Amino acid sequence: MHKKYMLASVLVFLVGFVSMAQDIPQPPAPPNPPGLPIDGGIVFLFLLALGYGIYKSYKISKRSA
Repeated sequence: MHKKYMLASVLVFLVGFVSMAQDIPQPPAPPNPPGLPIDGGIVFLFLLALGYGIYKSYKISKRSA
């Protein structure tokens, strides 16, 4: 009975080595993203937000006064 367990243990141990010996090819790398600028309209957007903030603060101050 002891020899069966020893044989089973050795086989399980060897299966681990065999499975680790197989080389799995890596998937190809994704292509590089296109080089698009992210700051194209940031100045315009900032000025628009600043103008909207001034408008809202003026409207709130006019309503409370």
